[in-house]
Amino acid sequence: MAKQKKKRLTSRFGEPQRLQRVMAAAGFGSRRECEKLIEAGRVEVDGAVVQELGVKVDASQQVIHVDGERLQESRLQYFMLNKPPGVLSTVQDPSGRLRVVDLINTDMRVYNVGRLDKSSEGMILVTNDGDLANLLTHPRYGVSKTYHVLVKGVPSRETLSQMKKGVYLAEAKVQVAKVRSLKKTQDGCWLEIVLDEGRNREIRRLLARLGHKVVRLCRVAIGPLPLGELPVGAHRRLTLGEVDLLRGVAGKPSRGRSRPKKKSAAGSERVKGKKKQGKRVTGSRGRGAGASAGASAGAGRKKVTKRKSKAGSKPGSPRSARKKAAVRSGGKQAMGRSGSRAKPVQGKKSTRKTRARRR
Repeated sequence: MAKQKKKRLTSRFGEPQRLQRVMAAAGFGSRRECEKLIEAGRVEVDGAVVQELGVKVDASQQVIHVDGERLQESRLQYFMLNKPPGVLSTVQDPSGRLRVVDLINTDMRVYNVGRLDKSSEGMILVTNDGDLANLLTHPRYGVSKTYHVLVKGVPSRETLSQMKKGVYLAEAKVQVAKVRSLKKTQDGCWLEIVLDEGRNREIRRLLARLGHKVVRLCRVAIGPLPLGELPVGAHRRLTLGEVDLLRGVAGKPSRGRSRPKKKSAAGSERVKGKKKQGKRVTGSRGRGAGASAGASAGAGRKKVTKRKSKAGSKPGSPRSARKKAAVRSGGKQAMGRSGSRAKPVQGKKSTRKTRARRR
């Protein structure tokens, strides 16, 4: 029987695409978040629940619902927002507080790329392009973020150097990519800090660990794209050139290099053992120790071979054949290597008996 082909739902790009990709493009989150929605059984295609990640879809011909909300065929949108302090960088807030997406004038479902904590301000991107959001936020791609930070006190050169070397926090060692002093104020100093990966409140915790409290924190650039003169609380659409610029920077992984495979413990031990056996011991003591070790090893090998040969003397073995030949020869003597005549096997037995009688 021929296998039934899976239904394909056309994407808005005119060719079949995976369901999670179409969902991400429609603004339901990143691909990873959409995969979790599918596996949780929260996605329906033509009224049937889909929990398989490999299904390809076409939103122009089929009806897709996520948590009861119909997925609309939409165009990709990109916005830049100058986030004011007090606004939350979250998709949902049970308390109903003001969010970043509430400041964007669009009827499409969009979400912010990355986060800024409530008391921070500055540049944040908002889009419904899950692919670009993943490229800009995943640590593997190392897209830099630039911040201007006002701190209390004036950090010394040693403090700035320590920030580059790294400081241990509760979960890991963190460090900045670049840091420099901009200008001094009456009570503190403005710093420019560049990060290539972000943790929760990383800059604030890092500077607090070094004895400098953060008074104000503003993000001024993401990669090569600056905030510019955009007023606080205002937003604008990104141009196609700016989107291509971000894609070009994020398309070059900085931390995705394949590491050399580690050898197994057993293999390394074998290699070490071989190297140790192959080493030569120098000096008089070393020679004596090596000689004695070699002699003892050789003696042990000889004993083992003798035991094996005795135990392994079967009727068809070469040793049994030599014994039979010696008996048939009637005690004829065979010439040795040195030219002297060797005693036959029977003669050896007889001499042992006579020695025992004499004793």
